[in-house]
Amino acid sequence: MLKPGPRNLITDVPGLTVGHATDERVQTGVTTVLCDGAWAAAVDIGGGGPGVRETETLAAENLVGGIHAVVLTGGSVFGLGAADGVVARLSARGIGLRLKPDGKAIPIVPSAVLHDLSSPGDKDWGEEPPYRALGLASVDAAAEDFTLGSAGAGRGARAGQRKGGIGSASLVLGDGLVVGALAAVNAVGSAMMPDGETYWAWPFEIDGEFGGRTPTGPARAIDPMPEESGLAGLGRLTAGANTTLAVVATNAALSKAEAKRVAMMAQDGIARAIRPAHTPFDGDLVFALAGGAITLPQDGARWQAIARIGSAAADCLARAIARGVHHA
Repeated sequence: MLKPGPRNLITDVPGLTVGHATDERVQTGVTTVLCDGAWAAAVDIGGGGPGVRETETLAAENLVGGIHAVVLTGGSVFGLGAADGVVARLSARGIGLRLKPDGKAIPIVPSAVLHDLSSPGDKDWGEEPPYRALGLASVDAAAEDFTLGSAGAGRGARAGQRKGGIGSASLVLGDGLVVGALAAVNAVGSAMMPDGETYWAWPFEIDGEFGGRTPTGPARAIDPMPEESGLAGLGRLTAGANTTLAVVATNAALSKAEAKRVAMMAQDGIARAIRPAHTPFDGDLVFALAGGAITLPQDGARWQAIARIGSAAADCLARAIARGVHHA
């Protein structure tokens, strides 16, 4: 039986660290995933109301081959300023592309936001949103161990009618290959089955990582708009006001196009863990990162290996979503 890595976090993929910065007064925050080099990356956007920065840079036809960090943040459009802080801190540390040997370090830092402006907390920040400072602090806080639940980008999140938050999970596939996922869960849909106690992701759970609850009766999914979801009321039904932001990662060597396929497959993890998913009101997206330490075969077995990585990423993401809500 396959098992998670020692932390059961995305940082079981060697070369990654994660930092949270949380503003308790505003009840918002930033979560940054740092790479130990320029990692191949892609993004797949499945929701109807995304808020993003630098995502077009990841397209396979574009020049830049790798990224240095991914930022997930609260704050809606104001949260996009968090990446300014991350870029500034990384550049000051000499991390980034250099167009000439003595040139300025230029970090490539895609980011995505979730809408938590309706959550409790003082949002009266005038012309000085807190997100740039939170981005700076998130880099300083980066480590292999990090908090799940109501922290960082998950501080003001909700999942249906419940608190949302940050979740993460990993899976060791053997031969040195590791897959991990991180999610900031702020979905209009619910992570819970109609019994209000069992997670939709329960078939993918490993070692009771989100409570060990299994359905007591038939596990039916008939109602397309479950009462547990935010669709039971109109307060959250604004395009882009609800989002599941995710990062999946592997230590395999993938091209940008192959990472895109992994991101596309990993989107299924959102659909396995949240109902409904990818609605017009969500900004759901998945970043995929590839560290490059494990070389995959170059013959016909390569796409088989990529399919296995993508399937594992979807399972990890489903587990990460449930863990985020469970810890929140």
